[in-house]
Amino acid sequence: MASILVVDDEEGIRSFLAEALLDEGHHVEQAADGEQALRALARHGFEVVLTDLKMPHLDGMGLLERLRRDQPEVEVIVLTAHGTVDTALQAMKLGAFDYLQKPLSSPAELRLLVARAAERYRLRGLAEAARSEDAPRLSHGAPAMVEVESALRKVAPTEATVLLLGESGTGKEVAARAVHAWSRRAEGPFVAINCAALSENLLESELFGHEKGAFTGAAARRRGRIELAQHGTFFLDEVGELAPALQAKLLRVLQERCFERVGGTQTLRADVRWVAATNRDLLRMVSAGSFREDLYHRLAVFPVQLPPLRERPEDIAPLAESLLHRVAASLGRPYLRLDPSAVTVLRAASWPGNVRELANALERAAILADDDRIMPEHLVMPGAARPGAATAPPTTTPSTVPAAPGRTLAELEREAIEQALARHDGNRRRAAEQLGIGVRTLYDKLKRYELG
Repeated sequence: MASILVVDDEEGIRSFLAEALLDEGHHVEQAADGEQALRALARHGFEVVLTDLKMPHLDGMGLLERLRRDQPEVEVIVLTAHGTVDTALQAMKLGAFDYLQKPLSSPAELRLLVARAAERYRLRGLAEAARSEDAPRLSHGAPAMVEVESALRKVAPTEATVLLLGESGTGKEVAARAVHAWSRRAEGPFVAINCAALSENLLESELFGHEKGAFTGAAARRRGRIELAQHGTFFLDEVGELAPALQAKLLRVLQERCFERVGGTQTLRADVRWVAATNRDLLRMVSAGSFREDLYHRLAVFPVQLPPLRERPEDIAPLAESLLHRVAASLGRPYLRLDPSAVTVLRAASWPGNVRELANALERAAILADDDRIMPEHLVMPGAARPGAATAPPTTTPSTVPAAPGRTLAELEREAIEQALARHDGNRRRAAEQLGIGVRTLYDKLKRYELG
């Protein structure tokens, strides 16, 4: 979630915008003009500023100029009324991320644009971090990762398309970022999209962008993710989830290095380096007719298999320390540490959910710990006994559902997922948290068991 400042002299519009963003979980503050906005910006750091252009005291263009001078990292979205689109376009030339026309057609358009602006803010921060380090760290000495890192370092300086394969949570996005950091495009943007997280129509618009009037609700031109990734790296996560129609369009982009926005006729060049990832067996999908063979060969120019965490035991302890450091920072408890006995428990676990499951377990443990030391009793995850506990705590995690004669592990896992979804009225995010797995992993299991 992002920290957003809404600036507009009309209280009704300002409140509408703020409420629409608060509903998404963003932190939102309001200002009635540019001068109030500058005072708020001096008190608090914002990722995105949403500002009207015409305001008393200091207008939106003046505010934008001050931000570009004093806080150039902040993304700015301008609001423009009918007849002032030329001014909005001038604002974009000065560095605004994009613009919205009033009256807004729907809160969904606002939320999507703000999410994209916030994402670019974070991507810039990651790019700066990547420039300050040699590359993201893929391993802490696990022999199973030696060949993986060697292969990625060899392919990174080339323009070859990389296909990352492996179970959910094995660090495929970290590997993609490493390829970007080691490449000749490291100074450019790294843009990612999860093909499983969006509907087919929305994913097409997100990939390619759209022109004004291309479909209902398309009130203005929008640049797609491919366009935002120019001169950088584009990461297609969960590429095995692409619908057949989008597979054909993606194939064309990979072959011809060009595309058009949805509803547009202007051909745009796709000057990006492609990295894709999936936890599915694409060759089996090709045989079944659900994935295009020509697209597979375009993506699998340089396939790399990432091993699961259970095959990298040497990485578990240092990974846990690194993940806990991030969790502790987010909770405002920088002195949180793992007790050696807790490290022993972590090493003994099987981690079917891989790094993502490890991160979830550490976040829960950090919340449960009353002081600055995480002990074994704070760790709740499948596949590891808690020393000193007479009985295991009740849980509906798939791998800890009580065994029953004649039932397979898959049947038990399906039942656990159904129970979790029922307990949380179908809320998949809460169900995933209860099960101790990532939301993406839950989506994969829902498809596998045809739970809709």
